[in-house]
Amino acid sequence: MRWRRARGPVGGGDAVRAVARVDRRTKDLAGRIDRGEIAVIDHADIDRVAAEALVAAGVVAVVNASPSITGRYPNGGPAIIVDAGIPLLDAAGAEVMDLVTDGDEIEIRDGGVWIDERKIAAGELLDRAEIERRTEAAKAEIGSELRRFAHNTLEYIDREAEMMFAPLALPPLRAEFRGRHALVVVRGHDYRSDLDALRSYIREYRPVLIAVDGGADALLERGFTPDLIVGDFDSCTDAAMACGAELVHHVHPDGRGPGRERLVGSGLPFETFVASGMSEDVAMLLAYEAGAELIVAVGTHATMVEFLDKGRKGMASTFLTRLRLGPVLVDAKGVSRLYAGRVRRRDLFLLIGSAVAAMLAMVVASDSLQVFLDGFRLMVERAWSQVAGWF
Repeated sequence: MRWRRARGPVGGGDAVRAVARVDRRTKDLAGRIDRGEIAVIDHADIDRVAAEALVAAGVVAVVNASPSITGRYPNGGPAIIVDAGIPLLDAAGAEVMDLVTDGDEIEIRDGGVWIDERKIAAGELLDRAEIERRTEAAKAEIGSELRRFAHNTLEYIDREAEMMFAPLALPPLRAEFRGRHALVVVRGHDYRSDLDALRSYIREYRPVLIAVDGGADALLERGFTPDLIVGDFDSCTDAAMACGAELVHHVHPDGRGPGRERLVGSGLPFETFVASGMSEDVAMLLAYEAGAELIVAVGTHATMVEFLDKGRKGMASTFLTRLRLGPVLVDAKGVSRLYAGRVRRRDLFLLIGSAVAAMLAMVVASDSLQVFLDGFRLMVERAWSQVAGWF
């Protein structure tokens, strides 16, 4: 066990002492932290996906150098952490990232971070009531953030619309798209439940599985192997990169291509795809241009809050991508509900029909069964005769 309860109040409970893991990128930390350790992060407005990753990793406490809710918009991450029973020390100050070294044993008590009985940082331990109060205040101020979001979106559309609809040069691909469905997986909101709900659909239709960066780990985690991994490879593990999928590096039209050094250093073969927008949009465009007849999106971003969670100031590229793809693109939730309902009714009728047919076949073909049924009928007739005789 890497942690233990220590004496002292932590928001009405005991203090927490454990090994600390420090990282300014929460998603990187969630991938390497061990169960029973304390996460030390610098994450303003903790988003849902980051919070779920920390909870799934089994952290016993979170120390955030920045405000977990700044008030810009109602982010849902802090509530997920606290609802899981994990203490969240908020706004501990930027210096905590330097004062705590990865692997130090730290203690959280009395609203502070302690090392060897020395208080090195102080913050506020958030509880559910305070999170709800801050969230409601953020909802009241959402109008100004919405105006900024819309302005940035329209500004990008005005500047990039023509480029978004220009023909794209596809890289050479082994995967065959024409006449098939494509499933684009982003490690975003509800990706686990969506993938679980789509198991029957994936087994029957065998779509081309396209992972966007960390979506490769999401697929492997649920028992599927991606056919392609698209993105800048900043959030997928080495094991995912080496799973046998085709690697497609997303490069922006201006030449920016984050992640190239990692790909080259891995020694794995990869292709380059030049396109504008976010990597999840680029993955959809690749499937569309390659001839997929239907594109199913898992975990992708669709609302303003989801884009703000991702740190985006607008959603122009996603808006334009959806305009380009039109009815070819559908959300995973719609597919799972429609497909699951259809499959359950069909399978039920088939099961009942098969059972009835099997019983009829047994009755017709089995002499021993006929003898048993005749004997049972005679026994019932005799019993009825005796009852009738009594009266």
